[in-house]
Amino acid sequence: MSGSNSFRLRCSLAAHEMDVRGLAAAAFPHGAFVSVSRDRTARVWVPNPSENQVFTEMHCMNGHSNFVSCVCIIAPNETYPRGLIATGGHDNNICVFSLDRPDPLFTLKGHKNTVCTLSAGKFGTILSGSWDTTAKVWLGEKCMMTLQGHSAAVWAVVILPEQGLMLSGSADKTIKLWKAGRCENTYTGHEDCVRGLAVISDMEFFSCSNDASIRRWMVTGECVQVYYGHTNYIYSLAVFPNGQDFISTGEDRTLRIWRKGECSQTIRLPAQSVWCCCILPDGDIAVGASDGIIRVFTESQERVASAQDLQAFEDELSKAIIDPKTGDLGDIKIEDLPGREHLNEPGNRDGQTRLIKEGSNVEAYQWSVSDGRWVKIGDVVGGSSQQNSKRVMYEGKEDDFVFSIDVNEGGPGSKLPYNVTDDPWLTAHNFLEKNDLSPMFLDQVANIIIENTKGHTLGPAPTSATDPFTGVLPVPPVFSGAGRYIPGSGGGDQAFGADPFTGGSAYSSSSALKATTNIFFPNTDGVMFEQANTTQILGKLRELNSAAPADRKLSDAALDSLEKLLHLVADQKSQEQPTAEQISVLWRTSHWPEDIVFPVLDILRLAVRHPEVNAQLCGGTEGSSLCNHLLGLMSPEGRPANQMLALRTLCNCFSGSHGRALLLGQRDAVLSRSGDLCAVSNKNIHVALATLVLNYAGRLYGQLTEIEAKAQCLSVASTALEVVQDKEAIFRLLVALGTTVAGDSTAKDLARSLGVNSQISKYARVSDPAKVGECCRLVLDELQ
Repeated sequence: MSGSNSFRLRCSLAAHEMDVRGLAAAAFPHGAFVSVSRDRTARVWVPNPSENQVFTEMHCMNGHSNFVSCVCIIAPNETYPRGLIATGGHDNNICVFSLDRPDPLFTLKGHKNTVCTLSAGKFGTILSGSWDTTAKVWLGEKCMMTLQGHSAAVWAVVILPEQGLMLSGSADKTIKLWKAGRCENTYTGHEDCVRGLAVISDMEFFSCSNDASIRRWMVTGECVQVYYGHTNYIYSLAVFPNGQDFISTGEDRTLRIWRKGECSQTIRLPAQSVWCCCILPDGDIAVGASDGIIRVFTESQERVASAQDLQAFEDELSKAIIDPKTGDLGDIKIEDLPGREHLNEPGNRDGQTRLIKEGSNVEAYQWSVSDGRWVKIGDVVGGSSQQNSKRVMYEGKEDDFVFSIDVNEGGPGSKLPYNVTDDPWLTAHNFLEKNDLSPMFLDQVANIIIENTKGHTLGPAPTSATDPFTGVLPVPPVFSGAGRYIPGSGGGDQAFGADPFTGGSAYSSSSALKATTNIFFPNTDGVMFEQANTTQILGKLRELNSAAPADRKLSDAALDSLEKLLHLVADQKSQEQPTAEQISVLWRTSHWPEDIVFPVLDILRLAVRHPEVNAQLCGGTEGSSLCNHLLGLMSPEGRPANQMLALRTLCNCFSGSHGRALLLGQRDAVLSRSGDLCAVSNKNIHVALATLVLNYAGRLYGQLTEIEAKAQCLSVASTALEVVQDKEAIFRLLVALGTTVAGDSTAKDLARSLGVNSQISKYARVSDPAKVGECCRLVLDELQ
């Protein structure tokens, strides 16, 4: 963007029948853009080659049953080389369109309230924000994950594509940073709703707010600059390709151009709400407003509108009615204002406003640096000294009153013109019908009219100045020391035996594996925790039982029952079957107090591998009870030994059909709670967590319809890789990632959009153990 010229009008497009709420530069044709409106349509506009200044409507799309409030462009791919258009609306839906048909290709349903913001990432990912306080990640026709954490409407979302990071801004005044579905950071500083977000670079972004400020943030959390200039709500932002200069629009009727951190130009529009803006490929600016008109502004002299059109725009601006309570004009006393002679003095800066007295009227003027003169921007009404001698002009007609009625959109409301000769109830009915609002508001709107027209004096109109929406510590190990019982461990140095995922020698560098031979994934067999020292487990069980409270102490018969069960399940070659009494004692004893239950959990961990125990404890209602009990032990505030053994028990449940069915049915709860344990600084917990994700990935392999479940596996694995240091845990997480994406193009796209490539690339160089680097390189190959 050159800094020498000012932006001037290129064209005005009478684009829509109602407010233009969203704009986005299109992928095709070159120079085109898309607009969406409260008139329920989306329209594609293309440059007219015969007239340099003008755009022509190329395509109109319909699919929403209520107002359309936002739009984003999905980048071209092999299937859709012209890209796709996604729109969100008050019908709670997202419609996805192609350029060759007026109806949606498909509709995304899942939000419970208005979808008010959209952003598209790489590989077809869509991020949506809603009044239902959530953001959702979509891929294809499915919701991959729901981002929960805000306490009010999510008004703005944006994707940082290179890192797999996502941002959301909310009416709760905060911005949140999301990584693989989990909140990584919360930014505070705005004093009102966050309404817009814009990416500057991989490390920086802008936000704008109802508090009339713009903030520049580092992704790491620091607010490095605050910009002031707007005098009312700021609705939208867009950044120029240089990554420094940007534009903003808001409720003060302005488009503002910011260069080098300063507001270098203010363009006022003849519409109260300037809802949206976008920057076109040629550097021009498109803005949409509450009057249904799209206006395009340009720095290029070749594309500036004709003198006739420029004068028409200035004339339209001069006829605007300005309510001082919605801008920066303050309370006005006519007797204190200067006359027209005040305009003989030049302004100090572009966009500076002056009020003058012209008879009994007040006129507002703005200084134009490019023209070197004061331009009339409207007549001011509603000052403290003004009476109802002057009627209000609205939509080309004079009315006694024009009220602003809040229709629950988070910004100033829709205009309701009213004359004292009108019937307030009929006027209210027509207003609700025009704005597609529920008849239940009839009494409320009619009473607003009645209360504010008593005595026929022009009082302040009800405004929506009050926005409707603003309203890890390391845990020490339990045991240490030579010869002590370590829950879940085997004897000697080898913790897990010699299965392929336990370290050992199976994947040592001497194996001379080639990266081109993938022996790591997909792994569909599952990985179990098999090893145990039965002597130590029983010794600790008897020791703790002797010191247990009297009401919790086991009888000798119960101890013998557990001892027999342990020996039986530890020997997988045994033909003997566990008895119902043994399983019952195990289940009851697993509810011992948390400070002494861990040896019983170790027996449970081994027992669920046995088909009979697996069927008894994992089937039917008992299965839900087992799952809930284990999840309770996995509370982040719980004991590390219990957390680890509960995780290992869940892993071993995958050995039987009843356990697999149980865990697949409880997948969301199990993986969510497991993911919470990433923050616990314990490598054995991390290995067990990684194994659980791997076992889920193995069961989901080949299930192309289970994309939501795979998304959760990717999310938990990605989150764990942020904190896990143990190489065995890292290896198992890499195998889980490879298994999740293998043979599934949708899962691969999702992994790419979450930034998995950049996250794991550092492990490609790991040579000790060699299996980590080799597996990582194979996963990266899958994601190419």
